[in-house]
Amino acid sequence: MATPEKAAAVAELRDLFSSSTAAVLTEYRGLTVAKLKELRRSLGEHAEYAVVKNTLTAIAAREAGVEGLNFDDLQGPTAVAFITGEPVEAAKGLRNFAKENPQLIIKSGYFEGKPLSEADVIKLADLESREVLLAKVAGAAKGTMAKAAALFQAPLSKTVRTAEALRVKVEEQGGESAA
Repeated sequence: MATPEKAAAVAELRDLFSSSTAAVLTEYRGLTVAKLKELRRSLGEHAEYAVVKNTLTAIAAREAGVEGLNFDDLQGPTAVAFITGEPVEAAKGLRNFAKENPQLIIKSGYFEGKPLSEADVIKLADLESREVLLAKVAGAAKGTMAKAAALFQAPLSKTVRTAEALRVKVEEQGGESAA
């Protein structure tokens, strides 16, 4: 029979899984409390890094209906980065921290129900943020619209330039009566 503490821990983890769009399993063996605090800050405001008990995490993930999580990676000292926003910022934080601190091992994760390997988390970290990608799309659309506007204005401006050149030529040839 489960103790009330374990039931509360499972409920809290289940809520974290339910509210997150992605989660990344890590091993934190050898990291100090100060380093874990630094890691939490590096993940950004849309991620929560929690040290978890493996069995309770597996139970909570199943209860939350999480598919795609590799339950075999729930061994050893495990912590989970629960990501509620775009996962790119948190993945970058994990990747960069793991480069500086080899004790942090990225095991696996899931994103919108699909499994992520360690390599997938690194690829996700290499992406630009959603805001940057949207800005690039907007810039490309603006450039295309400017080209289209110039294309539509070209015949009109060409006509005006031709009429002006004709007027100047007529004035040079002797007057407005020929016009």
